[in-house]
Amino acid sequence: MMRATKQIPKEKGLDQTLTLLNEGYQYISNRRRHQQSDIIQTRLLGQKTILISGEEAAQLFYDERYFKRKGVAPRRIKKSLFGEHGVQGLDDAEHKHRKLMFLSLMTPERLEEIKKITMEQWKKKIPEWKRKDGVVLFDEAEDVMCRSACAWAGIPLRKEEVAQRAREFGDMIDAFGGVGERNRRGKRARDSAEQWIQTIVKQIRAKKLNPPENTAAYIMSFHRDHKGKRLDTHTAAVEIINVLRPIVAIGRYVVFGALALHDHPETLPGLHAGDDTYTTMFVQETRRYYPFTPLLGAIARKDFHWKGYPFKKGTLVMLDVHGINHRPDLWDAPDAFKPERFKDWKGSPFAFVPQGGGDHYMGHRCAGEWITVMLMQTSLEFLTNHITYTVPDQDLSYSMVRMPTIPKSRFVIRDVEEKMKHG
Repeated sequence: MMRATKQIPKEKGLDQTLTLLNEGYQYISNRRRHQQSDIIQTRLLGQKTILISGEEAAQLFYDERYFKRKGVAPRRIKKSLFGEHGVQGLDDAEHKHRKLMFLSLMTPERLEEIKKITMEQWKKKIPEWKRKDGVVLFDEAEDVMCRSACAWAGIPLRKEEVAQRAREFGDMIDAFGGVGERNRRGKRARDSAEQWIQTIVKQIRAKKLNPPENTAAYIMSFHRDHKGKRLDTHTAAVEIINVLRPIVAIGRYVVFGALALHDHPETLPGLHAGDDTYTTMFVQETRRYYPFTPLLGAIARKDFHWKGYPFKKGTLVMLDVHGINHRPDLWDAPDAFKPERFKDWKGSPFAFVPQGGGDHYMGHRCAGEWITVMLMQTSLEFLTNHITYTVPDQDLSYSMVRMPTIPKSRFVIRDVEEKMKHG
C-alpha cells in the first residue's frame, strides 16, 4: 500500500554548520519558529540532516528499531569529548552489554559513597577559601568533582597532578562546540588523559595496583565484551574516562545551581530546611532551565515514514535537547525558574531530556544521571548549609551561542565563612 508522503520543510543554503555555531543552543528552536514545523531538513557538516523536536520526536529518536548511534559522532568530537570505541558509539546487544557495566556501578551503596566523598572534598576547601580574597566557584567545582570521581572510581591521583587532570577533563568538555584552539586543547587533553589511564589499567591487570572490586577502575580493567573478549587497554581507558569526565562536567551544573540560588533567593528557605524533596525539585529545575546539552545525533537504520514524513536509511537526525526542555506545549511558563513544577511530576522521560531521554537500562539515557542529581544535591547542601559567602558584582551572564556555556565570570564568591553547627 502506498503511503502519503509529506515534504519535510527545507532550510535554504548549502550548509548550515556555521549557522549552528553562530546560534548555539537556539539553532533548532530558531529553525522550528521560522519553518513552523517540528521537523526540518538542513545540511550540517556537509551531509543531509533532519532536525526534530518535541516529546513524540524524542520517543522516535530513542527507538532502536529506527536509529543507531554508531558512526554519528564527528571525528573531532570523538578525538576530544567522547574518545573512540566508547559506549556512546555502540548499538544493540553490544551497547546493552557495555551499558550494564556502567549501571553496575550505580548501586545504592556506591551512590551513597560518592555523595560522602564529594561532601568531604567540599568541606576540605573551607580553610583555603576563608584565606582567599575571592574564589572562582567553577574552577573549584571542577577540582572537587575530579578528586571525588577519581577517589570513587579507584583511580590514584597524586596531589600535585589534581590541577592538571581536572583541567584536562574540563578541556575535553569545553571542546564540544569549539573550533580551532578550543578543539585542539580538547584533543591534547584527551591524548594525555588516555595515556595516564592506560598506564593505570596495565598496572591493575599486572596486579601492581589493587583497586576495590566494586570500582570503575577494577570493573572496566577486567570487563569482557558481549563476545567474552576482554576490552583492549585503550577501550578500557576510554570507558574509565567516560565515568570520570561526566562527573567533572557536573561542576557546570553546580555553578548554574549557585546562579539559580543567587537569582532566586526565594528558594533558599526550602534548601536551608534540608528538605530532600525540595532540593530534588530545585536540582531538576536547574537541569531543565539552564543550557547544558544542546542537541544529540543518531543515524536512521532504514527507510521509514514518521507522521507521513520520509526518513532515508543513513540520514543524520538531530534531536533538539535544549529546546524540548523549554517548549510551552510541554512546560508551563518554560522560561521561568520554578522548582515547584517538579512536585509530584509525572511527566514523560521524553519531555525532560537534559542528558538524553528514554530508559536507563535499555536505551541511551545517560547512566550517570543519578550521580548528576545526587552530586548536585550534595553540592547545594554544602553551599547553603555548610558555608556563608557573598557574591560580588560580576558578569553573571552566559552565552546561548557558546556550547557548552558557563557564566562569563565563572561565578566568583567572597567572604567565605564556615557555618556554625546547629544544636
